[in-house]
Amino acid sequence: MAELFLPTLHTFAMKNIFTGSCGLFRFRVKPNVVMATPKEVDFEQSTMEVEFWHGLFCYEKSEMEGKETFPLTEAGREAMISWLKAHI
Repeated sequence: MAELFLPTLHTFAMKNIFTGSCGLFRFRVKPNVVMATPKEVDFEQSTMEVEFWHGLFCYEKSEMEGKETFPLTEAGREAMISWLKAHI
């Protein structure tokens, strides 16, 4: 099985949406960032919402098969990877 790639927490802290795949398994991660100060992210209050689907089509043209929210922390990122791997 191919390895799932997820970017670092910094990518999500910058409010970047990430889409990835592993074969026909597709997923999308959307960060919900809460700022502690105008320049500092509150990682404990921020989250990452992830959805997945199987198929050839993009997010907008597909029906989601699962959705979960994880904290924007390293432990949350690891939990998200495990959750995604369980659905491949």
